[in-house]
Amino acid sequence: MQAALVVNAASRSGHEAFETAEKRLRERGLDLTHAREVTDPEHLADVVRSVVDEGARLVVLGGGDGTVSSVAALLPEAGITLGLLPTGTANDLARTLGLPTDLVAACDVVADGRPARVDLGVVGDDVYLNLASVGLAVEVTKSLSPRLKRRLGAAAYPVAALRAYLRHRPFAAALHFPDGDHPDVELGDLLQVGVANGRYYGGGAVAAPEAEIDEGLLDVYAIPRGTAGQRLGVARHFVSGAFTRADHVLHVRTRRVRLTTSPSLPANVDGELSARTPLDFGVRPGALRVLVPADSPAP
Repeated sequence: MQAALVVNAASRSGHEAFETAEKRLRERGLDLTHAREVTDPEHLADVVRSVVDEGARLVVLGGGDGTVSSVAALLPEAGITLGLLPTGTANDLARTLGLPTDLVAACDVVADGRPARVDLGVVGDDVYLNLASVGLAVEVTKSLSPRLKRRLGAAAYPVAALRAYLRHRPFAAALHFPDGDHPDVELGDLLQVGVANGRYYGGGAVAAPEAEIDEGLLDVYAIPRGTAGQRLGVARHFVSGAFTRADHVLHVRTRRVRLTTSPSLPANVDGELSARTPLDFGVRPGALRVLVPADSPAP
């Protein structure tokens, strides 16, 4: 199988990783026909498209969650297998798949790993892997400067979350379930609405205890501002995802949902502010083929 290495040099450790990854993959016997270091993330999709057009059937992608999301739609359509080298800040997809964050070990998974199929979330005309949300998460993204991420790594997320909470303004939302599997709801005074495809997001937070990336379902939650005690309870259990079991938090599992907010709000999609409400969400079960370790939780 012809392979291509494409590394987002703008990711947290992307520039340093490129030469190491290329050397290790060649040592492990990969037929590496292309090796591209991309300094401008805007060009990632074009580079991946070009190596696929030139015959690559395995794309080894170095970057974070935003890097994978930016090219994920191209891979299933061309029948491409993804090998992931997690060189970003959060690396939540790698965490979901049980991939090592050590670069050499991740290269070895590309050489020795087994293929698994995972779901792609759909938001509008685009796809995503982990979580799309409106509310607090958007303010967190705005607070996550490149300087803060380089300096603190994954620890930048709780710092940004505190900053976001202090300036957040509650909003109203309506959730419509076109398949009729849940009654439509209208909610006010909200802190956040999230629609999760994967299990982890935001540097290791769990979307919901039941969330998985291979079951063909989305986990939808809505967090009202509630009382001070309720907010404290959500904060205490936010990383574990157990906040979704609180009585005042809405949590449902579905294949499709339409989210409308008042006012219209930007959405954080896998760490990028790339959409705005109203938004239609769906899921493409098993659409992405990716290499994982033998003991990965992915099927």
